[in-house]
Amino acid sequence: MEVGFIGLGNMGLPMCKRLLATQVHVKVFDINSGAVSLAVDHGATASKSVAECASQVDVLFTSLPRPDHVEKVMVDSDALQNLKSGAIWVDLTTNRKELVIELANKAPQGVSVLDSPVTGAVDGARNGRLTLFVGGEKSSFDRVSPLLANLGNAIHCGALGSGNVVKLVTNQLWFIAAAAIGEGFATGIANGVELGTLWGAIKESVGDSFVVRHDAPSIFAGHYDPSFSLELCLKDLGLISELGRQVNADLPMTAAAVHAFTIATERYGANAAELHVAKRIEDDAKISMRLDGDWTPPWES
Repeated sequence: MEVGFIGLGNMGLPMCKRLLATQVHVKVFDINSGAVSLAVDHGATASKSVAECASQVDVLFTSLPRPDHVEKVMVDSDALQNLKSGAIWVDLTTNRKELVIELANKAPQGVSVLDSPVTGAVDGARNGRLTLFVGGEKSSFDRVSPLLANLGNAIHCGALGSGNVVKLVTNQLWFIAAAAIGEGFATGIANGVELGTLWGAIKESVGDSFVVRHDAPSIFAGHYDPSFSLELCLKDLGLISELGRQVNADLPMTAAAVHAFTIATERYGANAAELHVAKRIEDDAKISMRLDGDWTPPWES
């Protein structure tokens, strides 16, 4: 099975490396020539364009920052029309459900489309421990499952587009928890509890979460996890808000998360690390959430 991979960023490159490590033949393209060189060093073959990459493969993966990037690659740069009959396009981007369906309707006859956004952060991508939320025909999912297994646990979520709905719901809950963790730490510290003691107690309580265990050390270390930017947080929150309009009820927790990340972005800039949403509370309260420890950055673990 010939595989193509377009988009070798923070998540895409380690996912591509996972495929290459299993002796899968992968053709790659990215506008960043340095990322392409790293993939080639691990056994990939460089393509001259997205159209060339798409035309030569049975399965095409795309991993891009935003929906408009996907549209530019697949439509404006002709990747979609260059896919051959029988090929499967798997979009790993956190995308807009409607766009995925629209692009699938433009695909050449015989081309199948799956949306498969991922969760698990950079360390999950490096170590093959991602969760992939896949929408689309079950038969196509079954065909690519052996490839997806190299990346992590793939869950078939239903019809095309449902993968992105599930991914955005998981991000919705993550953003709410990430916006809240700084508030919890600040409340404990301001009332005399040592941060290490507080963190340990939270992990052994109903307050435990992925954010508490995986993300809090990035706050303790003071780098706030630059592998994902506030700009991308707001992009995802915008997509979540679009989905929320289908709910005939107020969603105040989601609105609060949008507000918290917007304030952080306005203060620290769009390129600042995602957990600056907690640094804003540190700065306003004039407290420190530094905690001594061997906090290996997630992208190095």
